[in-house]
Amino acid sequence: MSRVILGVGAGIAAYKACELLRRLREAGHQVRVIPTGDALRFVGAPTWEALSGEPVATDVWTSVEEVPHVRLGQGADLVVVAPATADLLARAAAGMASDLLTATLLTARCPVIFAPAMHTEMWEHPATQANVATLRARGAIVVDPAAGRLTGSDSGPGRLPEPAALFEIAEQTLSSLTDRAGSLASRRVLISAGGTREELDPVRFLGNWSTGRQGYAFARAAVARGAEVTVVAANVELPDPAGAKVIPVVSAREMHAAMLAEAPGADIVVMTAAVADYRPVTRSERKIKKEAGPPSPVELTENPDILADLAARRAQSGPAAQVVVGFAAETDTDPDAARAKLARKGCDFLVVNQVGNGLGFGTGDNEAVVLGADGSSAVIGRRSKDALAAAVLDLAAARIFP
Repeated sequence: MSRVILGVGAGIAAYKACELLRRLREAGHQVRVIPTGDALRFVGAPTWEALSGEPVATDVWTSVEEVPHVRLGQGADLVVVAPATADLLARAAAGMASDLLTATLLTARCPVIFAPAMHTEMWEHPATQANVATLRARGAIVVDPAAGRLTGSDSGPGRLPEPAALFEIAEQTLSSLTDRAGSLASRRVLISAGGTREELDPVRFLGNWSTGRQGYAFARAAVARGAEVTVVAANVELPDPAGAKVIPVVSAREMHAAMLAEAPGADIVVMTAAVADYRPVTRSERKIKKEAGPPSPVELTENPDILADLAARRAQSGPAAQVVVGFAAETDTDPDAARAKLARKGCDFLVVNQVGNGLGFGTGDNEAVVLGADGSSAVIGRRSKDALAAAVLDLAAARIFP
């Protein structure tokens, strides 16, 4: 059983923290809620005490004989602050200890997750962005807010991510950062996800069955390890992973442009997307009518090889500049062919996963063999896509922190 501190800032989104608390408790964790004084204006202490089964205090003078402002942080396995207001982020970045929550943040030596929630203008203000950068530089996980409806009629970035998404980040953080060996704090991770589509006409396309589940699993795992995460998503119909920047694309050429634009400065690049190898030479501006008879053979041309181009650009900067991970969805498991593909692509790791017969596209689990450019091979047995993502990130992190 893990000991979790749930810090609650004074924002309207405090009511969502009740759902996060429930999920943490149902997962078997011991949760102590520490709200700020003003947070109790939104959700009262009796609610937090009833849901957590623990006493609630906002100041350092309650139960002073137990020295709570020191003991709570020292004994925690994880601290989650949701919502984290602009004021709370500023006080945490400045190292202030004006109440029980900020004092606990100073004494905690466990992973700390901040889930900001505020109006868009407050989130985008240079002072807030500087505070976020400071906290991330110190190893804290700051989950970028979601975009959506805010208080009143306002809408934009600043919405607290849904409790289910925050719970997943907390769970992955507890499992992957027990000894901080897998931490990616202050690192940048770039991920491609989904399946590209190549249009034949305004209503038809050449595509594949990829749903983006594996790529989004990598995003969740990387966010949980403290990374700054960007996902280039092709035709994914899933909720955006909390804490990740998502760039939507449609075609292989659009993904190629987005990935090469985002790759500079990334420490790890993971290409999970199923990219179309070919596209039609011409696209009809009108729907191809059935009455016109069978269309003539569709002439195809080759799309750019995104993985190879990423690896080639990385090679120009030196092998230590970036870890590049490719995915190969195959219907056979010829090891020689997979090794040849790894060499041809020039990446550090090639994750070979078999598709079909209930594996791969659209499923909740996956299995793979991870081939390394150094001749290594790691078998990842069938497990959830989140667990597979964590295992592959362990390998990539080991290359960054040998």
